[in-house]
Amino acid sequence: MTRAAERSLEIRPLGGPIRALPALPGSKSLTNRALVIAALADGESTLRGALDSDDTRAMVDSLQRLGFSVSWDRAAETIRVGGRGGEIPAEQADLFGGNAGTAVRFLTSLVALGRGRFRIDGDARMRERPIEDLLDALRALGVVARSERGNGCPPVVVEATGIEGGAATVGGEVSSQFTSAVLLVAPYARRDVRLEIPGPLVSAPFVDMTLSLMHRFGVASTRHDNSIGVAAGQRYAGQDVTIEPDATAASYFFAAAALLGGEATVIGLGPDSLQGDLRFLDVLAAMGAEVRFEPERVTVRGGELRGFDEDFTAISDAFLTAAVLAPFASSPSRIRGIAHTRRQETDRVAAVARELKRLGARVDESAGELEIAPSAMHGGIVETYGDHRMAMSFALIGLKVPGIRILDPRCVDKTFPEFFERLESLRAPA
Repeated sequence: MTRAAERSLEIRPLGGPIRALPALPGSKSLTNRALVIAALADGESTLRGALDSDDTRAMVDSLQRLGFSVSWDRAAETIRVGGRGGEIPAEQADLFGGNAGTAVRFLTSLVALGRGRFRIDGDARMRERPIEDLLDALRALGVVARSERGNGCPPVVVEATGIEGGAATVGGEVSSQFTSAVLLVAPYARRDVRLEIPGPLVSAPFVDMTLSLMHRFGVASTRHDNSIGVAAGQRYAGQDVTIEPDATAASYFFAAAALLGGEATVIGLGPDSLQGDLRFLDVLAAMGAEVRFEPERVTVRGGELRGFDEDFTAISDAFLTAAVLAPFASSPSRIRGIAHTRRQETDRVAAVARELKRLGARVDESAGELEIAPSAMHGGIVETYGDHRMAMSFALIGLKVPGIRILDPRCVDKTFPEFFERLESLRAPA
């Protein structure tokens, strides 16, 4: 066995259709947003079904370093946060967000409400991921914030004296997290905040998620096209909330049903979900799967796969899941609107194209698109580039094709530590 094989996990094919009712982790996006809001709220909040992963641990650790009371019962998937009414208890802190974009970007805005010097850093890849659009917006609102190395990436230093407020422009072409980061703290600015987002906003449903969660905790906002306003003087109120299952995590099991036949049902997601990635179900329907919504559950039943032509600007995390299905479709597929994913955990466009080709797929890559033809796939070792979504999506191919091995499988700890155990559970009758 080669050294690469020794560092990999083999995915064993499944023999036939599945009938899956997977237990899924809570949404990472909702958990980290709720943690920030709960820390700012008046009174205690309880977050049930909270995700336990590298990204959420980074956020909890940073909140504790900032002086917030956070107690986490991991067995019960419950986090209790003592809100401080918009106050940041610590006067200085060095915070580490790893490769969690939500943690690094949300914390940069959060500490701006404080009084003192704060430094927010990440791992080697995070130090390559842009944050200048967020810093520009914060500076327009009266915050002294800079990229420590002057390259527009972390580490970030914030000399905090609170947020004055006013009008700011925030770029939306790289990440919607910049907009969400400002919105989360906007109620505690000294003046009303008005954000203008010129041009396209990638992953726009995540901004909708932020505004919906803010409203659930008692803060109103106004929105007119790409202009969002939050009035000063509002306060979050502590809440007891249940975190929805992660819709992006669910996509892998929905895709497994589409690929292998049978069906997968996820309880806790429904037509009123706050998560935009549930729109991936529209892609599966276009590919020939049957999608059935009920009030608190979604079921996908597999059918013959056909090619698709879809824009993934709004649901870019899910493009990798669609890409691994494409070689098994009866006609070519086209994935558009993914140029911004070249600056995420890895260059996802290049990584997906490279690894699909390694396994026999016919792929044409351009700046923001992939075209994937029906292909005869074969086994091989998949490089994940430390990207959890590469590992989880390419594992699906191994459910159908013998000989697929996933390098660095523990990179899934970022958002779904038990992913491979859940995948293996598909072998047992539901």
